[in-house]
Amino acid sequence: MKRYEDLAEHVASLIANGALRAGDRLPSVRELRRDRGVSAATVTHAYQLLEARGLIEARPQSGHYVSARLEPRSAGASRARTAARPTKVDVSELVFEILDSVREHRVVPLGSAFPSPMLFPWRTLARHLGAAARKMDPWSTVESLPPGSLQLRRQIARRYLRFGARVLPDEIVIANGAMEALHLSLQSLTKPGDAVAIESPSFYACLQAVESLGLKAVEIPTNPREGVELGPLERAIDMHKVRACWFMTSFQNPLGATMPDEKKRDLVRLLESRGVPLIEDDVYSELYFSSRRPRAAKSFDDRGLVLHCGSFSKCLAPGYRLGWVAAGRFARDLQRRKVMTSLATSIPVQDAIADLLEHETYDTHLKKLRRALASQQQSLVRSLRQHFPGQRVTEAEGGYFAWLELPPGTDSLELHRRALKHGISIAPGPIFSARREYRNCVRLNYGHPWSAELEHAVRQLARLSTAP
Repeated sequence: MKRYEDLAEHVASLIANGALRAGDRLPSVRELRRDRGVSAATVTHAYQLLEARGLIEARPQSGHYVSARLEPRSAGASRARTAARPTKVDVSELVFEILDSVREHRVVPLGSAFPSPMLFPWRTLARHLGAAARKMDPWSTVESLPPGSLQLRRQIARRYLRFGARVLPDEIVIANGAMEALHLSLQSLTKPGDAVAIESPSFYACLQAVESLGLKAVEIPTNPREGVELGPLERAIDMHKVRACWFMTSFQNPLGATMPDEKKRDLVRLLESRGVPLIEDDVYSELYFSSRRPRAAKSFDDRGLVLHCGSFSKCLAPGYRLGWVAAGRFARDLQRRKVMTSLATSIPVQDAIADLLEHETYDTHLKKLRRALASQQQSLVRSLRQHFPGQRVTEAEGGYFAWLELPPGTDSLELHRRALKHGISIAPGPIFSARREYRNCVRLNYGHPWSAELEHAVRQLARLSTAP
C-alpha cells in the first residue's frame, strides 16, 4: 500500500469508527506533513482519495472536513551491556525516604519529578472544569464507566492520527493518570515471579511497580542518546523468558534519551518476533524541542502488542490525574481490571479535558510550554558546564530532566543528604536502578523558571560534591 493510501485508510477507519464525525475539521495538510513526517503531496493525495469516496469535503479558505452527508455511526470494535539476570526489586524505602525529603516548598527543586505548576493554564482549566460540572449529565456516571468518556477517547484518537499511530477509540482506556494506566498494563501481562525487561537506569516508579507486583526486573543497558540497546534486550528475552517490557521510548526519565524512529520500529519487530508485549511509557512526548514530535513505538504496531500509555499531567493539567492506555489486543482485559481497581475516572475531569481539546488552542499552550522548557534547559546546562567542568551531562531533545555523571567514587546519596541540609534537592542515581547502581550520577530538573536561586544552588552543589 502506498503512503497516501495508508493515510487515507487511517482517516477512513476513524470516520467509520466514529472518532471523526460529520462536520469535524481534519488536520491541515501542513499539520499532517509536519507531524507525520510525510510530504505535502502524500497528504494531498490522501485527502483527494477520501474526497473521491465521499468521506470528506474541501471548504474554500477553511480546510478539509468530514462530509456533512455522512450519517453518524456508533463506535465499532477495536482492531484486533550484557543484560543482567532477573533481580528482585527492593527500592521503595530508599525512594520514599528521598521523596519525603523534597516535599517542602522552600527546597530548591532540582530533585523534583515535576515541572513548575506555574507553566500551566489554570484559569482555562478551571473554566472548563466548572462548565463540565454544571452541564454534567447524571447518566454519564454510568455511560463513562470504563473504558471512559467517548468524547475524550475520540479526541485522543484524533491526536494519534496526527502523529502516525493507528488507534481507534475502543482501544483506549481512560485511567487516573499514567501511573494507573501503567500499573493496569503490567498487571494484565504478568503474574508474580515473572521477569520484566526495564531500562537501566529506569524511572523509579517503574521499579516500584515491579516490586509491588512481585516481579523480577531484567535491567537492559540504555544509551543516553538512543535509548535501550536492542542486542542485550534480544539476549535477555531468550535467556530469561521475559513476559513484558516497560520502556520510555521518548525523553526517557532519567536520561532524557529518545530512540530514533528506525530503532523504535526495530524494537517493535523484535518483540513481535518473540510475542512479547511492550508497555510504552510516553508521558513526555508532547514536550519536544524540535520541529516534530517523535513517533511512538505504537505507530509501528501492527499486531496490538504495544500498550501505549499517555497522560495530560506533564503537558496540560497537573493534579487532574488523567491518563490513558491505548491497549491494542489487551483493551478488554484492561477495562475489566480498571473496574476491579478504581472503577472509574472522574467524570467532570474527563468532560473538561475533552471539551478543552475540542475548543481551545491546546497546541498554542504546548508551543509556549516547550519554549519555556527549552530555555530553562539551556540555562541549567550552561550552569552545569560552568560549575562542573569536564563532567558529562545529557542535553535531551525534550522533557525536563538532565543526567549528570560525576567522577567515579562520588556518592550521590551522601551528596543528596548534604545538599538537603542547604535547602537543595537532587535525585541520586541509585533510586533509578534495581541493583542500586549509578552511585556517581544525579538527575536534575529544569522544569522551573531559571533564577538566581537556581544558579546559586548549582554552584553550591558543585562545592558540596568536592567537599571531603
